[in-house]
Amino acid sequence: MTSHTHHHTHTIEVELKNCHSGTDLEHFERQAKHIPGVQHVHLDRTRMVAHITTTLTEQNLHQHLEQQGFLCTCKNPPHHPTPPASKTTETAPTHTHPTPSAPTSPTPDAHAGHGGHGGTHTPDAHAGHGGMHTPDAHAGHGGMHTPDAHAGHGGMHTPDAHAGHGGHEGHGPEMIREMLVKGIFSLILTVPAVLYSPIGESLGFKGMPPFGLSMEVFGFLLTTPVILWGGSLFTTSAWRALKHREANMMTLIALGIWVSYLYSVAATFLFKGEVFYEAAAMLTTFSIAGHWLEMRARYHTGKAVEALLKLVPETARVARDNQEITVPLSEVKAGDTLSVKPGDRVPVDGQVTSGESYVDESMITGEPIPVLKKAGEAVTGGTVNKDGSFRMEAQKVGSDTALANIVRMVQDAQGSQAPAQRLADTAGRYLVYVALLAGLVTFAVWMLLTGNLVFALTAAVSTIVITCPDALALATPTAITVGMGRAAKEGVLFKNATHLENTAGLDTVVFDKTGTLTEGKPSLTRIVALSGSEDEVLRLAASVDRHSDHPLARAIVDGAKARNLSLWETTGFQNISGFGVQAGLEGAMVRVGNVDLMVRENIPTLDASSQADEAALRGETVMYVAKGGELMGLVGVSDQVRSEATRAIRDLHQLGIKTVMLTGDNEHTARAVARQVGIDEVIAGVKPDQKQSRIEGLMQGGKRVAMVGDGINDAPALATATVGIAIGAGTDVAIETAGVVLLQDNPAAVPVAIRLARAVNGKIKQNLFWAAIYNVLAIPVAAGVLYPSLGLLLKPEWAALLMSISTVTVTLNALSLNRLRVGTAH
Repeated sequence: MTSHTHHHTHTIEVELKNCHSGTDLEHFERQAKHIPGVQHVHLDRTRMVAHITTTLTEQNLHQHLEQQGFLCTCKNPPHHPTPPASKTTETAPTHTHPTPSAPTSPTPDAHAGHGGHGGTHTPDAHAGHGGMHTPDAHAGHGGMHTPDAHAGHGGMHTPDAHAGHGGHEGHGPEMIREMLVKGIFSLILTVPAVLYSPIGESLGFKGMPPFGLSMEVFGFLLTTPVILWGGSLFTTSAWRALKHREANMMTLIALGIWVSYLYSVAATFLFKGEVFYEAAAMLTTFSIAGHWLEMRARYHTGKAVEALLKLVPETARVARDNQEITVPLSEVKAGDTLSVKPGDRVPVDGQVTSGESYVDESMITGEPIPVLKKAGEAVTGGTVNKDGSFRMEAQKVGSDTALANIVRMVQDAQGSQAPAQRLADTAGRYLVYVALLAGLVTFAVWMLLTGNLVFALTAAVSTIVITCPDALALATPTAITVGMGRAAKEGVLFKNATHLENTAGLDTVVFDKTGTLTEGKPSLTRIVALSGSEDEVLRLAASVDRHSDHPLARAIVDGAKARNLSLWETTGFQNISGFGVQAGLEGAMVRVGNVDLMVRENIPTLDASSQADEAALRGETVMYVAKGGELMGLVGVSDQVRSEATRAIRDLHQLGIKTVMLTGDNEHTARAVARQVGIDEVIAGVKPDQKQSRIEGLMQGGKRVAMVGDGINDAPALATATVGIAIGAGTDVAIETAGVVLLQDNPAAVPVAIRLARAVNGKIKQNLFWAAIYNVLAIPVAAGVLYPSLGLLLKPEWAALLMSISTVTVTLNALSLNRLRVGTAH
């Protein structure tokens, strides 16, 4: 711990050592925010770690927290960029808009002049090349989906992926082990305390305490260590809250324990009366069990995600001074040239500079088939190099890598509060006072009616114990923690609990077309030969188009290469804006373009009209190919529909969700794709800057809308929608503005995300219902309302058992999410 003075704002990482429940964490967050000099508190509930943005030194902050009763250690995290609150807020249902520097519309197409290739002129960025919405519309996003696009969310804290990420490795398990040991210790002493009590007698146990001890003294000897050591975490937390003039869940547990225990001690040594040692012991033991289950669920859910970071190697081969040296990964800097051999894991995110190899990216994308990586292509840290060797330039290292970003997003989400949780926390705080008041009223009423202190105290203690809203406190955070981890295993990352709750309520899903429902990469789909062979028509078209960089031209050239066709040398290449291209071949002019180009050059097209119409109906962009004054044939190019798109739409319909396609493409192409996949509604011809207003229009109609996209021009729409869903690797700005990120480049992951969100939301509602209904029914019974008519009075020990069962039930119900079958997008 350093004691140097900081006058500037910085971030301190605080490891909490005596916060054992969601109640404790909520109390810590509230108190930490009131410390002078603290600007922001971000809590990672899975690891019991807080990141505090402050002007205080580590030592000063530690002193403040210690004075408030929190045992902790304070240190500077390895990386501490802007605090998370600057990126996403938990309270707002919408998303942060992209920064002003982020482009919100596509860059103009440098090759728009090739435009005449299409049959329909549209306002799309590629107008003239057929109005087809091609990958260029995503401003360089292209059809390539690179996993490293997930990196760059530097605005959120993450453990350093490489430099001491294991800093908390011993912290979480240590707290869980401590609670488990206390729980086992308490259970061992509680069992005989219960057996040698009225409960034991009612169960048929007739034994007498050993060493000739009375049942009261034996109960005292067994229960005292349970209360003082096992129950210390409840006592500490309650005392801390009391010092701040607050009452919380722990206050009730501690109160129930100590009232039962102290009265029993008095009845043992000061006066003769009924003792409740077994009630105090059972309440302590079962409360420890409930909180241990909650804590274990939190930690293991977070650990399952953190395990991803262990996939990154500890060293890397760096080329320096004309030689290859092995250095610790923490010493790798952006710009370094790294060497990756067969079987190696890629050390960091970067770009291949030389060589090529197949790389297994399944841990990021979920796709089992290795992907060929060549010079200029992106590779992601932690992925596995298969058979070849290559060199790469390091671009994103440490906490900026895709893996670190995934872990950061999940941890932030697990630490966030859903609206339902805030409601439960508020209700829980009031319920504490209701319980205390109910206990006092019960005691006062029975004292007035019976004058029997033991009876009045029994009813009062039972009321306080059974009213403890511990189940209410665990209902939401446990379900969210388990659900977020379950979602991460399915490749679905919810930015926070609010987005998860909003996803569960969706009724409309809007898809971008290019790169989302389609491959985002045009390919040759049709050749019609009117004169000569199909190969000759394709050779003519490709020989001219080889000089163009337009995506549709490239598709034609790639089609020719796939058929192993050799191309002719042409002369005088010319790009005719809005019509197509032309070039000289063997003294004749070869033209490739749209029907308007043929009309302009007086080339008859009637013979090909039926084939052109059929191609257009199938969503293909048609280019006519002519040599001299004769039409040789036509070629059709289309952006192929993803094989998973139909399944995605079908699954969404099964969930009762309306589907909409929002695209800048022309009506013909858009409707052809919509028919193919089963989309309900098509909104075509939409310019990038109009997508946002179209989403707003749907929402104004009362729809709860998700926008699914992957490009820069989708970012404003993603930010505007009820929930923005960034699919696949996407672009950094799309991921930044989305509330949900799907790691798989696959639209079938969208219904999976919605099913998961609905399942988690369902568990939250179930838990809240059972926790609430339990208290509503239990309080009157514990207070003795049924005693005059039925002679039924709930003893404190039974109240403790019932309260604990409700806590464990709620936790186990949340853990059942791990067995949920949501289908897979793989």
